[in-house]
Formats: sequence, C-alpha cells, structure tokens
Amino acid sequence: MDLSHLVTPEATLAGLALAAFLAATLVPASSEAALAAALALHPELLWPAIGTATAANTAGGMTTYLVGRFLATRRPARGLDAVTRWGAPALLFAWLPVVGDALVLAAGWLKVGWAGALAFQAAGRLARYLALVPALALVN
Repeated sequence: MDLSHLVTPEATLAGLALAAFLAATLVPASSEAALAAALALHPELLWPAIGTATAANTAGGMTTYLVGRFLATRRPARGLDAVTRWGAPALLFAWLPVVGDALVLAAGWLKVGWAGALAFQAAGRLARYLALVPALALVN
C-alpha cells in the first residue's frame, strides 16, 4: 500500500491548514505541533508553511469571533473585561491556549470591528509562528 501521496508538499500544507484552523476554534489541538511536523517533513516549505498556518489559524479565530458575534446570549462571556478595556489590540493574544479563544469569542460578543479583529489576530498569530521557528531549529 503506497501512502507516499500523503506526504507530498501539497498534502503537508493541506494538513497543516486543517490542523491550524481547528486549533483556533474550540477544538483542543496544537497548530505548533502541526507546523513542526510540516517543517520536519519539508523544511523547504518554511515560508509557505508559516503563511498557511497563520492564514488558517486566523480563519479559525475568525470563526470563533463569528460564533461570539451571532450566538451571544445575555450571559457574560469570559474575556469581556480585557476586550472591553483594550478593544481589538487584545486579540494580539488570541494565540494563547484557552485564554485566546475566550478573547476572540468576547470580541465577537462585543461586536469589535471585524477588520481590527482580523488584523490583530493575524499579527499575533504570525508573531507566534515566527518566534517558534528558531526554537524548532534548536531542537532539530
């Protein structure tokens, strides 16, 4: 049984995109581990992998934002205080485990502008991946 098609550069980036998207929703997953695996398989894909992980992780975050925006109830959401105080810049920390999802959900709940939510999430998530790559190089 030939499974070599599962480790092509295209399949690797597709798997990374799926993992990064899911990790930014309420699904417990690690986009960092997916990025590390993708780069271990295809180190030549450094920039495409960082771009894919950032875009997919941001898209997953915006999905959580939309859930907060359209499904908000009268019950307060976690993270409201930080987002109320700082607005969209609080989403620079959207990549943090547990806390990040709450911040993004709260931003949607509070109807923070989508462009700011998108921009600050993307910036924070990109910064996290750019910081992760040198650490991965030390491990390998």
